[in-house]
Amino acid sequence: MRLILASTSPRRREILALLGVPFEIIAPDFDERVSARSSIEKEVLDFALGKARSVASNNPGSIVIGSDTMILLNGEKIGKPNDAADAGRILEFLSGRRHTIYTSVAIVDGCGGPGLQKIKTVDVDMRPFTKEEIDGYVAAGESLDKAGAYSIQGRGRDLIAAIYGDYLAAVGMPLRPIAAYLKGRGVVFGCNVDNLYEDKAFLNWRSFD
Repeated sequence: MRLILASTSPRRREILALLGVPFEIIAPDFDERVSARSSIEKEVLDFALGKARSVASNNPGSIVIGSDTMILLNGEKIGKPNDAADAGRILEFLSGRRHTIYTSVAIVDGCGGPGLQKIKTVDVDMRPFTKEEIDGYVAAGESLDKAGAYSIQGRGRDLIAAIYGDYLAAVGMPLRPIAAYLKGRGVVFGCNVDNLYEDKAFLNWRSFD
C-alpha cells in the first residue's frame, strides 16, 4: 500500500516516522479558512479531511493521512499567528491559563478501506510569563508556524506547567488511532506503539512525567 502524509509539517513527519513504515510526503492544496460559525470540532476535522482529500484526488490507490491542530480558550479558536505581533498577543492571552488543544486526523483510503476521522483533545496549563519572556520567545522564531504560537516539543516547553492527554496529539498528530487503522489494514510496523508511549523518548515527552 502506498502511504502518503498530506502535510509539510516537520513534527507530523517525525511522528509518523515513529511507526517505522515507509511513507511519502505531499503538500496538500487546501485553503484553511477559519469560520466563527463552525465549532472547533467540526472545523479541525474538516481541515484534516480537506488536506487528505486534496492529495488523495491526485493519488488514487493510496492511503492518505491529513491532520490539523487548533486551540480553544474562553470560546476563542486559535490557530497559527499571522505575524510576530499576533504571536505575542496569543501568548499573552494564554499566559497563566489552561487551554485545550484539538488535534484531528483524517485518513482517506483509496485501497478499499473505510477511512478514519478522529479528534483528540489535550488540556495544557501555561505558567504565567512576562512580556519580556514573550518577546524573547517570539524572537527565537518558533511561534509563526505553530497553533497557539508555541512549540510544545521545542523551547516552548519552558512556558508550560503541565499537560493532560496524548503528548503526540499536542505536538501535532495522534499516533495511536493511525497505528490502529493501519494495523487493521494489514500494515506491519517497525515498532511497538504501546512501548513507544511508555518509553516517551520523543523530544520533550519525558519532561512531562
